[in-house]
Amino acid sequence: MTESLLDIQTPDGLMPTWVIHPDQGGPFSLIVFFMDALGIREELIRMARRFAQAGYAVYLPNLFYRDGGPSFDTKPLAQGILDPWMMQLNESLSLKMTVSDCSLIIKHAGENPNVQLPGAVIGYCMGGRHAMASAAAYSTTFKAMASMHGGRLVNDQPDSPHLCIPQIEAEIYFAWADEDPAAPASHAEVIEALLKKRPQAYELEWHKGALHGFSFPERFCYHHEAAERVWSQLFDLFDRQLKLT
Repeated sequence: MTESLLDIQTPDGLMPTWVIHPDQGGPFSLIVFFMDALGIREELIRMARRFAQAGYAVYLPNLFYRDGGPSFDTKPLAQGILDPWMMQLNESLSLKMTVSDCSLIIKHAGENPNVQLPGAVIGYCMGGRHAMASAAAYSTTFKAMASMHGGRLVNDQPDSPHLCIPQIEAEIYFAWADEDPAAPASHAEVIEALLKKRPQAYELEWHKGALHGFSFPERFCYHHEAAERVWSQLFDLFDRQLKLT
């Protein structure tokens, strides 16, 4: 595997971004991987490697670069302790910010001889809503979009993430934990109603017995069966939409 940590210049500063892809056989279809609120850490980098090992070029940006790019310990989550700074960063990171960031990732990927466009954009937890916004903003670039146990996807504001759905032309996958207070069933109903109005394929899959964050192997709520099901679903999605002919 080829791995590099590069700095992408943005109007707000340098955005550290992991770029990981196979050594040979490219170019490889792009996957933009948006992090959760715990920030960039080895756990996420290992997940990015797994995508890359399947034959993709993964860009994993540190979306908290405007505030120094911190990461947070997973252990307090088991006691229900949420770091106040983490929550503040989660709140302050707007869809507009990440849509701007994503445009620069796309530009860099388009100039990288190892990368093939179009691609996919995915996000876990916090990253889910940012993946939705970027998929809508760059609908001709992204043929696949996925949100895994995404939180705060529906609200009553004019920039609510769910309002992006009509502009998304990608095939969409939502992995929904059935024990997730950040993503109640009422939100899933709102989202699925919009998904049904699109001509493109989608799947909103419920994972029974799974908690928010179930995909992360180092977190107390890790659910192996559900997490592996998501990996399988994502690779199938990418095979349909991204594999080169």
